[in-house]
Amino acid sequence: MQPFELRGERLLLAVPVAADIDRITELCQDPEIQRWTTLPSPYSHEHAKSFVEDSVRHGWETEQDLVWAIRSPEDRRVHGMIGLRSRGDGTAEIGYWVAPESRGDRLVSRAVRLVAEYAFADVGPGLTHLHWRAVVGNWASRRVAWACGFRIEGKVRGGIAQRGIRRDTWVGTLAAGEPMRPLLPWLDVPTLAGTRVALRRFAESDAAAVVEACNDPVTQHWLGGLPSPYTREIARAYIRDREEEAAAGRGIHWAAALPEGGPAIGAFSLMGLLTHDGGAEIGYWVHPDARGHGVATEAVGLMVRHAFAPASAGGLGLRRLVIAHVTGNDASRKVIERAGFRPFGVERAGERIRGGVVLDLHWYDLLSDDPRP
Repeated sequence: MQPFELRGERLLLAVPVAADIDRITELCQDPEIQRWTTLPSPYSHEHAKSFVEDSVRHGWETEQDLVWAIRSPEDRRVHGMIGLRSRGDGTAEIGYWVAPESRGDRLVSRAVRLVAEYAFADVGPGLTHLHWRAVVGNWASRRVAWACGFRIEGKVRGGIAQRGIRRDTWVGTLAAGEPMRPLLPWLDVPTLAGTRVALRRFAESDAAAVVEACNDPVTQHWLGGLPSPYTREIARAYIRDREEEAAAGRGIHWAAALPEGGPAIGAFSLMGLLTHDGGAEIGYWVHPDARGHGVATEAVGLMVRHAFAPASAGGLGLRRLVIAHVTGNDASRKVIERAGFRPFGVERAGERIRGGVVLDLHWYDLLSDDPRP
């Protein structure tokens, strides 16, 4: 197959050539490109030369690996790469990387849609499915796949060999005829500031505080499903999963911290956004050092305001929130009542706490037009 160009809005895809070797060498020094791809590291001029003169040429000749440079249509300057690797039987895998200065302007999303349109077209390969994969943690690549309508199927352990190390990968699929736009919302995790507490995204640096809180005897008593002992690796997985929940549109999870900063002193969540029709469930825990200082009361109030605020004001525009506590957890009950929630029922034997004891769950709700403290 002879290389050809694809043109879109403010976008040109054209095969990389010898004149691009220096630019490719320069771009592939970027730490993020090396972190998330299987490119050699360190990346030399000889690597770029072999890529252009051997790999790209061979891929087009065999029609197995079509590679384009992502270019500005005005000056043909290279901003990244995108490729389509045939997997046979009507499928191919799409891959891409982009220069640091070109990230965040939807350039790659437009390039992916352009390549997908070609891949699915009858005058093109006429593929039925496109596959995407990325090393777990590469949120930038996943956000592009999400924006282009790929359905994230899950995680494959050891799915990519990266310089001799097997790395876990996310995998996603786009089928011919499916809309190239997001299937589900990617929920933002805004910072919500109060006087005694601020709700922010979880960070890897919160792992130690999560371990301390989740090994606390009080936390362990009421949250019977927590592993015991609760290890640093479990905490890291918990933090990573908070981001996963937002990306999948299922929930928003905040770390509570002091207004001046520092590690997490609690976790506060709006859960079940896909299953509750116009509503969500609130859940939380507080670090033992932060109990008795009004942290939970203020944090729940911040979540309530964000949940009920209209989307035009940056909120979620929800109409109902629910929350529950088990029999005997008076500290949680007081937080719920201070926030204005009203009891609506008891779920008998609804929760198992530490030691295998089964207790009733006391459910409360709050509507967006209910009076609040």
